[in-house]
Order: sequence, then C-alpha cells, then structure tokens
Amino acid sequence: MSGPRAGIDEAGRGPALGPLVVCSLCVPSEDLELLRTIGARDSKVLAPRKREGVYADIIREVENRGWGVGLAVCEPSRIDYNSINSDLNSLEVKLFAEAFESGTDPRSEGDLKVDACDVDEERFGKRLSEELGGDWKGWKIESRHGMDSLDVVTGAASIIAKVERDNIIDELSRDLELDLGSGYPSDPKTRLAVRKLVSGQLPHNCLRWSWKTVADSWSEVHKTPIPTRSETGRITSQSTLGDWG
Repeated sequence: MSGPRAGIDEAGRGPALGPLVVCSLCVPSEDLELLRTIGARDSKVLAPRKREGVYADIIREVENRGWGVGLAVCEPSRIDYNSINSDLNSLEVKLFAEAFESGTDPRSEGDLKVDACDVDEERFGKRLSEELGGDWKGWKIESRHGMDSLDVVTGAASIIAKVERDNIIDELSRDLELDLGSGYPSDPKTRLAVRKLVSGQLPHNCLRWSWKTVADSWSEVHKTPIPTRSETGRITSQSTLGDWG
C-alpha cells in the first residue's frame, strides 16, 4: 500500500477584496477512488450548486474517515503588508506551507501535489520544500500549473478553498448589506462596491488597499494617496497632516 496523497490549492488570488484562502487536503491512497466517485475536480469547472454539493460530500468524508484538512485564511491586511517588501508568490509559498502543516501529520510520508502559483512551476515547488524544511523531507513534492485539473486530491482542495472563500464573501455581503460581486476588479458590481467601501475616513478592512483598483478609487474620492496599514490593520502611513486634519 502506498503512502498518503496530499494536494494544495488556493482561491482568491486576484480579487480586490476578501481573503486569500489556501486549502490542503491529505487522504490515504486507497481513498482516491472515493474522491473521484464524489465528483472532486477542478472547482472552476463546477457550477456553484454542484460545487457546494461536492464540497458537502468531501467534508462528510473528512469527518467520517479522518482526512487531513488544513486551511490558511489570509486576510487583506496581511496581503497589503506583504506587498510592501515582498510579492504575492512569496506570500503564497508561506500560505501553502501553513495549510499543509496544519492539516498533515509530520510523521507521515507521501506525495504532495500543488497547483503552482509561480510562472516557474519547478521554482515554486522548490521554494515550498525550503519553506517546509527538513521535518517534511519524506514528502515528494510535485508542482504543476493546473494541478487542480490533473490530480483529484488537489481538485478537492480547490473546491474546499473556493467554497470557504465564497462563504466568507457571502457573509461580508450580508453584514455590509452590499452586493460585493465576484470580488474581481473586472466585475462592475465589485467596482461599485469598492467605490462605496472607500468613501469613509479609511478604506474598509475587507478591501485590499494595495490593489490598484482600490487605490485608484480611494484617490478619486479623497484626492489623496491611499494610506498604508500593517498586518494587524494598524495604519502605518497616511497622507499629509493637512489632508487628514
């Protein structure tokens, strides 16, 4: 019997608002066929209702069979703070490692399939291996673009990540009484929502302040550069005192 199979994927890399969610799923090799039977695959090819149904089936088996699930929910403030001295690829390496470590037994050994976020697939895998360190040397990492469509476990991880993020956005929409749309800058509903969410004294916390769409909307409304915040949300820089007086 071969070792376990783990897969990691993310949801929410490009949106201008809401968190970036990374999911790691680890299952015994003998359960791969069960995942296929459930209908696990790349979340992008599933209609929302179908995706939610498959998600519910996966979570049921997680509970019944003890599959390992790790989630890393990266809030917009962390994304913004990271953008000051780093890049999104570097942040995702850390998030992939965090998700994997939280959902997998370090004493185990197996195959880890990841949906590469870097244009260089091999580089992303090497960086993830370095981030995980020697405690995970028993895991063979394969990093590919579109791994969520190539590997059933990574596909299942993509479904969990997508549904978890969608649930967060739905809750935000209800709390704000505002249709946030898809969150992507190309979505007219999102652009309208961003415009409303930058109208206060500070941009709303759910926005990614470092995103151009958000910064441009802020500048149009306030005629000043958008402020900068730390990972905890503390304001680390503003415009001139006259602008904020």
